[in-house]
Amino acid sequence: MWLLLAFSGPILWAVSTHIDKYLVERFFKNSDTAVLMVFTALIGLLMLPVIAAFDKDVFAIPATDILVMAVSGILYMGAMLLYLRAIQTEEASVISPLFQMSTLFTFLIAYVLLGETLNWVQAGGGALVVAGVLSLSLDSSFRLKRWKPGFVLLMLGCTFVLALSSVLFKLFAVRDTFWTTTFWIYAGEGVFGFAIMAVPHYRRQFLALFRRSPGAVKAINGANELINLGGGLGVRAASLLAPVALVSAVSSTSTLFVFAIGIVLTLFFPHLGREDLSRRALLQKGAGALLVAVGVALLGGPSGQ
Repeated sequence: MWLLLAFSGPILWAVSTHIDKYLVERFFKNSDTAVLMVFTALIGLLMLPVIAAFDKDVFAIPATDILVMAVSGILYMGAMLLYLRAIQTEEASVISPLFQMSTLFTFLIAYVLLGETLNWVQAGGGALVVAGVLSLSLDSSFRLKRWKPGFVLLMLGCTFVLALSSVLFKLFAVRDTFWTTTFWIYAGEGVFGFAIMAVPHYRRQFLALFRRSPGAVKAINGANELINLGGGLGVRAASLLAPVALVSAVSSTSTLFVFAIGIVLTLFFPHLGREDLSRRALLQKGAGALLVAVGVALLGGPSGQ
């Protein structure tokens, strides 16, 4: 069951990655991506009364726990904002593998906060994940690309914050129950959304976006946030049934799904997404995806706990 739940994340997130790329290019070309985070916050706020309706204990926990869970939600939103800033400049299939750095950050943070450990086989798997990520630093002729420091820093910041948020979720969900923790994480996401709307510049962009394309913006963003919600809930539930580092490793297979969806879109729906499908580019991305896949398989070995 935990494996099924863990795989729901990368599959749904792969779909969401391409939707994010479409949204950014179609509606947010001249807008700050922070505005897009308001939609994520709204979905989280809509979930609060639903969760509270069948879990009466959401308020029966210490204030310190509530604060840390809410901060976890704020951290998650911050990570997603960094991700959206990155996706404005790179292909979805390049960004997704760089997301795998969150797996390594999760191993480190889970070791410190949860005491989860890895054996040598799993450590080797982590090295292969890094190798797969680094293979993306090569151009189509397999020569070293010029690093884009800003892009790399954005993704490192995003994946570290995302890993910290994931470990904090498990740290409190084990003690305060899954839905109570989820409730306060969504509350933190709502606070992040209110903070964005409190900035006049972002508020004007948000309202202007609605005036230009109200139907499309609401429909596409709403569907995308529900997809993200499903993936997030699946992975969070899996993290309670298996080591969080192991669940993170399984989640890293989103690279393969993003790559596959990118090929389909380019071949049959090029107006929705376009990937470089030259022979050399396919070899490079395929090799990187293979390294990541093998690394994930090794990471999925018996836990070192």
